[in-house]
Amino acid sequence: MTMPLKGKHIAFLFTEGVEQAELMEPLRSVEAAGGDTTLLSIDGGVVQMFNAHERGDQIEAELSVAEADPDQFDGLVLPGGVADPDALRVHDHAVSFIRAFFEQGKPVGVICHAPWTLIEADVVRGRTLTSWPSLQTDLRNAGANWVDVSVHVDNGLVSSRDPADLPAFCEKLVQTFAQAGRASHEVA
Repeated sequence: MTMPLKGKHIAFLFTEGVEQAELMEPLRSVEAAGGDTTLLSIDGGVVQMFNAHERGDQIEAELSVAEADPDQFDGLVLPGGVADPDALRVHDHAVSFIRAFFEQGKPVGVICHAPWTLIEADVVRGRTLTSWPSLQTDLRNAGANWVDVSVHVDNGLVSSRDPADLPAFCEKLVQTFAQAGRASHEVA
């Protein structure tokens, strides 16, 4: 079995209210492909995940986003849910952390409502992406081209709509992270 992400270090940034499947399935996919992962949240520590509107499991975030250095990672995953990205997009450290991945041309995966944080980081202008359908006006108003597909890749930005799209999202996420060079994170 090949490990296309061996040697890659991927950050997962989330907070209270994260959609459990949208965190856990990409996390398992990255780890199964040999990637190293670090779980980040606003404050670090225990975070409550949700399955739609019902409480799910809890998960331990290893670091606060303020303690994390984007230079230490090869890629970033932003899972969805509604409360999670809504809280992240008003947190300065989270927004700066996200923006750094785009400035460095590193791959980023977003699903569901997670593109809200990309809007706040001002990194969607001129990009094509998908999301939970209710975000399409927000994304268009921020200068993005919104498409209604299960998964879309735009120059290292992997986006998807919802938990039903997780198999396609995880496949493209691993593929995109595997293709990104560690030494050169240039935008093509």
